[in-house]
Amino acid sequence: MAPTLPAIDDKLVRDLFNKSERNKKLISYSTYSAPSAPEMKVRSWKMNEFKYYDVPSPFPTLARGIFTTWVQSQSGGAPAMPGDEGERGLYRIVARGYDKFFNIGEVPWTSWEALERITTGPYILTLKSNGCIIFVAALTPEKLLITSKHSLGPVKGADVSHAEMGERWLLRHLELVGKTTAQFAKVLWDNNWTAVAELCDDSFEEHVLAYSQEKTGLHLHGINESVGAFRTVASDVVTKFAKEWGFIETVYHTEQSIAGVRRFADEIEKSKKWNGEAIEGFVVRCHVSQEAHRGDRRTAPPYPEGSSFFFKLKYDEPYMMYRDWRELTKMLLNAKVPLDEVSLHKNKMRRPETQLYVEWVKKEISRDRSQFETYTKGKGIIATRERFLRYLEDKQASSNLSIDELAESLAKTTLKEEKPFGKTMIVPIAVPGVGKTMVSVALKTLFGFGHIQSDDIKAKKAAPIFVKKVVDELKSHDVVIADRNNHLHKHRNELRDAISGRVPAVRMLALHWALDKPPATIHRVCSDRVNQRGDNHQSLVADAVSKKHEEVIWMFINQSEELGEDEVDDIVDMDIEDDFEHNLDRAIDACVRILGLPKPSAEKIGQAMAAARGYAPTEKKEIESSKSKPPRYYALLPEVNMTELVNDRLSKGDAPEEAKKFWKALTDSKRVTAVPHITLVHNKSLPQEQALWDRCKEMFLSPSPPSFGFRITHVLLNDRVMSLVVDDLRAAPNPDGETEGAEQFVSILDGKIKSGLHITVGTKNANIPPIEGRTLVENWKKGDAKGIAALALNNVKAQGRVKGLMS
Repeated sequence: MAPTLPAIDDKLVRDLFNKSERNKKLISYSTYSAPSAPEMKVRSWKMNEFKYYDVPSPFPTLARGIFTTWVQSQSGGAPAMPGDEGERGLYRIVARGYDKFFNIGEVPWTSWEALERITTGPYILTLKSNGCIIFVAALTPEKLLITSKHSLGPVKGADVSHAEMGERWLLRHLELVGKTTAQFAKVLWDNNWTAVAELCDDSFEEHVLAYSQEKTGLHLHGINESVGAFRTVASDVVTKFAKEWGFIETVYHTEQSIAGVRRFADEIEKSKKWNGEAIEGFVVRCHVSQEAHRGDRRTAPPYPEGSSFFFKLKYDEPYMMYRDWRELTKMLLNAKVPLDEVSLHKNKMRRPETQLYVEWVKKEISRDRSQFETYTKGKGIIATRERFLRYLEDKQASSNLSIDELAESLAKTTLKEEKPFGKTMIVPIAVPGVGKTMVSVALKTLFGFGHIQSDDIKAKKAAPIFVKKVVDELKSHDVVIADRNNHLHKHRNELRDAISGRVPAVRMLALHWALDKPPATIHRVCSDRVNQRGDNHQSLVADAVSKKHEEVIWMFINQSEELGEDEVDDIVDMDIEDDFEHNLDRAIDACVRILGLPKPSAEKIGQAMAAARGYAPTEKKEIESSKSKPPRYYALLPEVNMTELVNDRLSKGDAPEEAKKFWKALTDSKRVTAVPHITLVHNKSLPQEQALWDRCKEMFLSPSPPSFGFRITHVLLNDRVMSLVVDDLRAAPNPDGETEGAEQFVSILDGKIKSGLHITVGTKNANIPPIEGRTLVENWKKGDAKGIAALALNNVKAQGRVKGLMS
C-alpha cells in the first residue's frame, strides 16, 4: 500500500475520469507503463490551458502536471469503474506539480491590492529557472517515477525525451553525493513527496538564458506533497534537501510584506539583473490568509485558508532584446542580397546594443558563415549571443566609451529616415487562429486604443464599411487597431489609400504573423487554437464533424500574399507558434519603443491578459448550414518546407542539370504541389480499403489527433514527375507526450502502403496524374531505376497528422 491513500484523493481522480468522459477537450489523459516497473500503469492528466482562467474553475484540481496510479486492495476501498483497474482499490496520486499560478494582475486575486489582503508572509521569491520542468516521485518504496510536465519514458521520434534526460541528470546528481535511486525513492515514499526541478541543459535544449557548466542539470525549486490539495514544502527545507541529494540549489530572497515584494521587484526591473546576472523573473511563494474569503468575493482565491499560494513576477528585458537579435540574425542568414543591402526595420534597431550587434554579426557571417550552420534550427543562438557580449565588453574596456557612445560612433546605420507621424493604425497581418484579436483586446485594455473588428460587421460587402469605421475611429483616437486578417495586398492597399494625404501623417504599424514555417505546421497550430476556443467567435467556429474550419484556414494560408516592407511604416514580428503572452510582450514592447508610450506596469499587463482571455464577441453572425463534402482521400501533412528542401538539395554540386531544369520548369509553371501530403487511402480504393479509411477518419475527427514521425530520404524524378521518398513511419509525441493511437495505426498498415509512401512534388503538366509519384517510388524501391534520377537527402526528419483532403 502507498503511504497515504485518502479517500478524497481517490474521489479527485474519479472526478477527473468523469469530467474527461463528458468533455475530452476539457480534460484528457494518457496511459503509460512505468519505465521502472512496466507492470504498473500510470496516467498523466492534462487540463485545457485556456480554462485555468475560468471562475469558478471547471477542474477538480488546478495542478499542472498530475500523475496517478491504481492500488488494489484485498478488502475495503471503492470499486473500480473509471479505468477498469480491478475489483477494489483506490486511486493514488503518484506525482503532483504546482497549482497553476498567474502573473501580477492576470486574475482578480493577483492584483497588488488583493494580494495585500488575501496572502500572508513570509514571501519567498525563488528565482525562475529557464528550462523544462521535471517531477521525481516514488512509484514504490524502491522505485522512482521520473516525468516531464505531462509524459514519461521514451518518446518515439525523439532521440532523448525530456523525462529521459531528467533521469540521466538525476543519476549524475545522486552519484555525486554517493546516493542510490532506491534511497531517494524511500525518502520520497516515506514523506509522500514529489520533487519538482527544472532541467537546464543548453546542449539538450536551448532557452533564452544560458547556463554555465556548474549550473547545468536539475535545479530543485520545490517539493510538493503528492495529494490533491496544494501543499508545498518551505524553501529552506528544499535547499537543505537539494544539498543532501546533489541537486543544484535554487536561490531565493525573502520579504515579510507585499509592499516589500513590490519594492524589491521594482529595483530588479530597473537594473535588469540580480546578483550580476540577467533573470527571467521570480515565483513568489506565500500562503492564503484568514481574510482571503471575507469581504470582496471577486478577489477571493480558489484555495482554502492556510494553503500554499504562488504568483509570478516576470521581466521583459533583456528577453525582448535577445529575441530581436535572434530574429535579425535569421533575417541576415536568409537574405538573398548582400548583407549591407538587407533592409532592417527601425523598430528592431532602436536599442544601441542592437545596432552594435547587427554590425558585429554581419562581419561574423561574412568572416565564417559555417559557425551559423545550426542557427536557424535553434542551436548556437546562445553561443552567438555570448560571443557578442564578450566582444562588446572588450570593446568598451578598450575604448572607454559607453554603449550609447559606441552606437553613435557607427559610420553606418540601418535605421530608416524618421517621418513625423501624428496618429497610428495598427494592422495585423495574419491568418485565423494566430491570436490577433486577443492581442488587440489586450492592447486596447492597456492603452485605450480604438479597436475595429471586421468580424463584427454583418454586411455582405464588409470591406468598405470596415475601412470607413477605422478611419472614423482615428478622429477620436491616436491609435486604432484595424482588426482583420489583412492577408492580401488589396486589404493593405485599402487601408493605406484611406489614410494617405492626411495631416499629420498616419503611421501604419503591422503586427506581422509571418507564414515562414511549413504550411502544415501553421495549419496545425491555428486549427488547434480555433478548436480550443470552440464557438467563442463571430463566425469561424470549430466544427467537430465536418472540420469546415480547417478548410477555411487552408484557404487563408494558400491565398496569403507576402507583406512588402514598402506597404507599411513599421513591422513588429510576431510568431505563430509563440503563445499569447509572448506575442503580447512583443506588441507592448513595440508600442513603448515606436509609439513612445509609457511602459505599463506588470499588474496592468496582467489585467489586460485577463480581459483578452475573457473576451467574447457581443454579436455573432448567422452561419449558413452547408453540408460539407466528404474527403476524397486521407493523408499525412508533413510539417516540412518542401520547396526549401528541394531547392537546397538541387543546389548541391552532384545534382544533374536535368533535375535542376525540371525543378525550374515546375516552379515557373506553378506545378509544385500547394499542400504537400503523404496519401494513405483514396476513396477510389473503397470498399477494399474501408477499414483503413474508417481508421483515418476516426483520427481526423479526434479532438486529440495522434502525430506521426517519418524520414524523407530521397528526391526522385523522371521526365514526368518529381517525388520525395518517405520511410520509417512511426508514432510521434503529441504535445502531451501521447503516442498510443499512432503506434496502433502504424502496426496495422500493410507493407504495400508503407512501401509506396511518398510526397508528389509536382508533375510536368496537368495531363499527368499525381499518382505517378507513387509509381515512381515503388519502381525505384523494387530496383527498377531506369530513367529515374535519385538524390539522397541527409537524414531529413519530419512529422505530421492525418487530414481529410478534397484536392
